[in-house]
Amino acid sequence: MEIRELRAFSAVAEEGSVSAAGRKLHLSQSAVSQTIQSLERQLGVQLLIRGAGGVTLTGAGAVLLREARALIAQHDRALAAVSGQAAASAAPLRVGLPLEFPAGLLPRALAEMGASFPHTQVDIRHAASSAQLSALEAGELDLALVRERPADPDYDAVLAVEEPLGVILSAALAEKLTGPAGVRLHQLAGLDWLAFARSEAPSWHDQITATLRSHGITVRSGPEGEGVGYPLIAEVKLASVAAGHAFALAPPGWSASPAGYLPGDGGALPGGVTWSPLVGDPLVRRTWAVWAATATRRDLAALVAALDLTAR
Repeated sequence: MEIRELRAFSAVAEEGSVSAAGRKLHLSQSAVSQTIQSLERQLGVQLLIRGAGGVTLTGAGAVLLREARALIAQHDRALAAVSGQAAASAAPLRVGLPLEFPAGLLPRALAEMGASFPHTQVDIRHAASSAQLSALEAGELDLALVRERPADPDYDAVLAVEEPLGVILSAALAEKLTGPAGVRLHQLAGLDWLAFARSEAPSWHDQITATLRSHGITVRSGPEGEGVGYPLIAEVKLASVAAGHAFALAPPGWSASPAGYLPGDGGALPGGVTWSPLVGDPLVRRTWAVWAATATRRDLAALVAALDLTAR
């Protein structure tokens, strides 16, 4: 048996239902049910009696609950004594988050971390990549989720997400340009790219600019090379696109919601504009989880492991 299984069983017994335990642990109801079934198979006994009003413990379940509580407490004490987790948990885990981050990814990773570190408090701070890296250097963040992987050996990083970007166009333009596989990048020549400020993520901005120019698209520069200079307010961006003279780049599921994402493939966009894939995925946006190489927090390590794209 694993500690996470005992935590799940204890939560179900204490909350009186699988759904309530899932909410407490930030796990899906099916994940909690599968954990309980696995425990029952391992032990060869029935632990819970399921009913319309919730669950009740069998005799074996009552014994396991008593022992599970003792084991969990002993485990947490040992972990605190060895790693100093008690002191670390007193301080919140400070995580930087960029705009337009996939909605479900961080909550899932936090839930996975929370199964082993239920007392860790997380402080989410929205900021551009450059601001996050500055905060990480100043010791004001424990983990930065950024568009650029630092080459500095003082930092470690894992790839958290890869997102092939598509194009948002006016509906009239999209009807003309979109083929069976989407829009070809060179077909956007003559349109303005609604760019984000280069200062937010210089290397990523330069990568997009170079790819667009290699496909014959003129990227006009504003002050200090910031790009065309349109605001990033979603409503303004979409209004500019709807006029038919500009395009925006976005991953599937982008919308004008505050988070920048809704489930689906862009169907939530307002009338007059539409999202289409780019043929061949010439632009892939990558987000990296970056932390100080000298960090020793175990809860941070658990969160990094949950975010690591290569491990999923």
